[in-house]
Amino acid sequence: MTFSTSLTPKTPVSNLEARALTCLRGERVLFSNLSLQIFGGECLHIRGQNGVGKTSLLRLLTGLSSPETGEILWNGQDIKSQSEQFHRQLLFAGHRDALKEDLTALENMQIFAAIDGVVLSEKELLTTLWHFGLRGREDLPVGCLSAGQKKRVLMARMLSSQAQLWILDEPFNALDTDAVAELQDLIQQHLNNQGLVIMTSHQALSMPHVQVLDL
Repeated sequence: MTFSTSLTPKTPVSNLEARALTCLRGERVLFSNLSLQIFGGECLHIRGQNGVGKTSLLRLLTGLSSPETGEILWNGQDIKSQSEQFHRQLLFAGHRDALKEDLTALENMQIFAAIDGVVLSEKELLTTLWHFGLRGREDLPVGCLSAGQKKRVLMARMLSSQAQLWILDEPFNALDTDAVAELQDLIQQHLNNQGLVIMTSHQALSMPHVQVLDL
């Protein structure tokens, strides 16, 4: 299986490429000979039924798992040879939201900023949380927030992050209609800034320039 986005970059931009990936789950082959390439300003929407290997593919592309065969390149170099540099450019939002439930939304944002290497004042972090409707909840333990509010904390992280590559696993889960629209706007803004987005979703995306890979 080979996939490449149809847009051709006019100027040098970041790109992620996978070559001839094979992924196993136990003795079962989820997919084989899968190749793809995506450039800055492009979004790849990975679709498929549950169990076909969507999340497994995302984990390969982040470097959290290794393929049985094949390689993954960031700007032309294997991600294994530049792991630290690659992960500085990566924001991965998986099924597990990575939030510390005993810490407040603000404290989680402070931790994310430190991990992402972003220098932001407390006022800037609060403003980002308020932007996503969390005013009055910034000092609550995250464990007290609803699933949708937790997703809004993660959206605040996305807005403050300087990572070029976003890999998102079912990011619209638990979001209401307004929050879905906000997240799509946030993703579009990232693409407009020549960021890259790879995501799984059972939901259709109402954004331009979205390419689809069906597993």
